[in-house]
Amino acid sequence: MAGQGSGLCVYPQEVIIAMSARLLLADDEPQIGRLLKGVLNTEGYTIQIATDGQTALDLVVRWRPDLVLIELNLPVVDGSEVCRRIRDWSQVPIIVLTDCDGEDEKVALLDLGADDYLTKPFSVRELLARIRVALRHGARMNHDGGSVVSFGSLQIDRSRRLVTCDGQELRLTPTEYNLLVLLSGHAGKVLTHRMILRSIWGPHSENDLNTLRVFVTQLRRKIEVNPASPTLILTEPSIGYRFRPPDHR
Repeated sequence: MAGQGSGLCVYPQEVIIAMSARLLLADDEPQIGRLLKGVLNTEGYTIQIATDGQTALDLVVRWRPDLVLIELNLPVVDGSEVCRRIRDWSQVPIIVLTDCDGEDEKVALLDLGADDYLTKPFSVRELLARIRVALRHGARMNHDGGSVVSFGSLQIDRSRRLVTCDGQELRLTPTEYNLLVLLSGHAGKVLTHRMILRSIWGPHSENDLNTLRVFVTQLRRKIEVNPASPTLILTEPSIGYRFRPPDHR
């Protein structure tokens, strides 16, 4: 069932995404708007459609959606600028719908503040899955839920800087621990190489991809069942990494 949480994190009260989550779709093609509105309404979401970038920005301010779906080629204010302006003041999840297939364009979108992207043409099933992931992430960001989070058998106690798997302590280096906390704290979201390097090693390390790859490899050896075929820390080729918890399959 769309929009339903499934125990991703252990909080004092389980985070559940309401079926009535409000989605803003910014797209100037009426046929696509009608199609997606019908699909999303059927899944229980409440939809507003903006056919230009300025209207989208106005609705984000007035309507306060739980998630924004945005096409880049918008009139009045283009989609990239809409993303940038939203991120100036809001952390609402943003999924970009794009015709761009180039890696540089995708990296630029994520660096602007988009949480995820879908390259057209995409399946409805994939869109719904990405929406559920983004809504879960948004709910966790807004939930004051203590210091312990669980992802299947993997548990992170941030107050004690302790990581366990099946109850057994994993001995992580400080950098490995910080990397795991960063990735898992944005579960389901693609983090670019630049974003990760800047967050862990500082702004002067944004191009040190070899160091990042080494630490990701080391971390996978400690938390993955099969490091050669990882299921938790996924590689987005030439872009970055995505942490995918067990219940996001």
